[in-house]
Amino acid sequence: MAIVPAAGIGSRMQADCPKQYLIVGGKTIIEHAIFSLLSHPRIQRIIVVIHPQDTQFSRLSIAEDPRISIVHGGDERADSVMAGLQQAGQAEWALVHDAARPCLHPNDLEKLLAITEHSKVGGILAAPVRDTMKRSEPGVQAIAHTVDRQALWHALTPQLFPFELLKMCLSRALQDGAVVTDEASALEHCGYHPILISGRSDNIKVTRPEDLALAEFYLTQRQSQNSLECN
Repeated sequence: MAIVPAAGIGSRMQADCPKQYLIVGGKTIIEHAIFSLLSHPRIQRIIVVIHPQDTQFSRLSIAEDPRISIVHGGDERADSVMAGLQQAGQAEWALVHDAARPCLHPNDLEKLLAITEHSKVGGILAAPVRDTMKRSEPGVQAIAHTVDRQALWHALTPQLFPFELLKMCLSRALQDGAVVTDEASALEHCGYHPILISGRSDNIKVTRPEDLALAEFYLTQRQSQNSLECN
């Protein structure tokens, strides 16, 4: 079972519609994200969590797929994911993928799903940090010191956890008022340590206008590679 939280408005995109409905490579960003999940045979059900005032998702052809159901989300990402979990009822595992990540590679998805064979906690796709990282003091736009990047990772999605464990940890984190920026942080709040699965750096999240051209490039490049393999 997969959840795609898509209730955000994407204010940083400076666009007339939420970022997940912008067109990239001939489809909306959210369609690319959902298709990347539906292409795997193990994912037979997807819950898309949308804003209560969203009228756009229902107009997409993918909304008619019987494997997809819709539920309204909350003010924060954690609230939306919790709404998706409650809508699901019961499942063994819950996979959560950002609606604004259109470039998920099938090999990465396969690697992540493989952890269900040996992990009781779950894990996330992540990319090792390559850039030099600087830390500033709060409210001061100046370097305080350089951070050792050797143990730093960029958290990506999908993120995959046992269904009941994720539900319990999200509920506790919300009750405690913890900062939950992704699902893994809810498990961390409860003392768990999810696995890091090294993923491709082109699995980008479209958050700024300049990300659109990059996502278009990655998708076009992948389509070209697929065409060459078929020939």
